[in-house]
Amino acid sequence: MADDWATFGADLHLELSGKGLRNGLMDALREAVRSGRLAAGVRLPSSRSLAADLGMARNTVADAYAELVAEGWLTARQGSGTRVAPRSAPRRPTVPGRAPAAPPTAGKPAYNLRPGTPDLASFPRAEWLKASRKALMAAPHEAFGYGDPRGRIELRTVLAEYLARARGVHATPERIVVCSGFVHGLMLMGQVLWARGVREVAVESYGLSIHWDLLSRAGIRTPALPLDEHGTRTEELGTGELSAVGAVLMTPAHQFPLGGALLPDRRAAAVDWARAADGVILEDDYDGEFRYDRQPVGALQGLDPERVVYLGTASKSLAPGLRLAWMVLPEHLADEVAAAKGAIDWMSSATDQLTFAEFLASGAYDRHVRAMRLRYRRRRDQLVAAVAARSPETRISGIAAGLHAVLELPAGTEASVTRAAAFQGLALQGVNRFRHPSAPPSRDALVVGYATPPDSAWSGALESLCRVLP
Repeated sequence: MADDWATFGADLHLELSGKGLRNGLMDALREAVRSGRLAAGVRLPSSRSLAADLGMARNTVADAYAELVAEGWLTARQGSGTRVAPRSAPRRPTVPGRAPAAPPTAGKPAYNLRPGTPDLASFPRAEWLKASRKALMAAPHEAFGYGDPRGRIELRTVLAEYLARARGVHATPERIVVCSGFVHGLMLMGQVLWARGVREVAVESYGLSIHWDLLSRAGIRTPALPLDEHGTRTEELGTGELSAVGAVLMTPAHQFPLGGALLPDRRAAAVDWARAADGVILEDDYDGEFRYDRQPVGALQGLDPERVVYLGTASKSLAPGLRLAWMVLPEHLADEVAAAKGAIDWMSSATDQLTFAEFLASGAYDRHVRAMRLRYRRRRDQLVAAVAARSPETRISGIAAGLHAVLELPAGTEASVTRAAAFQGLALQGVNRFRHPSAPPSRDALVVGYATPPDSAWSGALESLCRVLP
């Protein structure tokens, strides 16, 4: 067709005003640039394409472009097209006797040692792109529809195989629900538990307030389990103030943020309570892949797949921006959770699910995890060595696994140390930030996320940390 070229131009919204087509077009373009709606460097449609869209002669548009170039509103270069010209910000008038105001700063710290984020600079871009290309080429047409609320069958199938092999999880594709992050999975479980009459979910004394708050907004109380020097006291479930709980939220393989693994007798006590009380254990296996100085601790779900909801995520092993997580559910809960997810239609991208499925099936995920395990272990060893040299009285715990370490502080010093860290441009969090409101204070400490800084910032972050330690 003679006017097929018109379908290839970029869209540009303009409201013409003034007398005459040419003047109206020029006024509309000036206003779009002046108001900032068209930013510097934005490429405008060709004169032919814009003329077709506006229903005017091509010469009219070309003349308007030429005049605006002459006035300095636009630029035109061979091969680059017509673009909005760069414009410097207007200079603020100064008041005599007063220094010009300094531009506002974002307040971003120079170094980030907060826990909970992997080294994002190490995301395996080339391998992910390779998996994405292969997955897209093989994807059936129906993959781009709304699909099963449980998630893509390709991903659920390889997840079941991987979790059984690597984490000791008993899983079938039918009992897996893919969700867009741990919080999404916990939200769904909160809805289902509430519908089943559960009004109390026990939590650990230290954890993330976002999880407690999410359950509280669903109308569920979150009493805290007691804690001693050996970790969470699961034998207290079903007794005293915990007599009415119908579920418990735990990080048994690597407690967050204290860092220990739940002792075998306490793992068994949690499962015994769930069986006797018809309760449910919500197992958060947030960084289950990263173990250094001990044998991997298998998932608690392996002890009783009908009493434990296993929740895993790619946020620590790959990147939180992928928004990929999964639940392995008891048979009696799988349909209810899938129905709850389908009701709100909050789904992870089908193409990301297919890519992750290929990434897993090809072995690229295992290779990436092993490489990151070595990288993070080196980071941990460097942290331990630096603290031993610069602050030998500081005891470090929780370092046999995971992506963070706990640095014990003298009583009453946590707040002053975190303030000193902020003065050094170091983002750092104390352990009491993670203490449940009903749990008594037990220690002063820093929770140091050694995975977060990129390699280029790691030595500086470590030096800043050592400067603020007692």
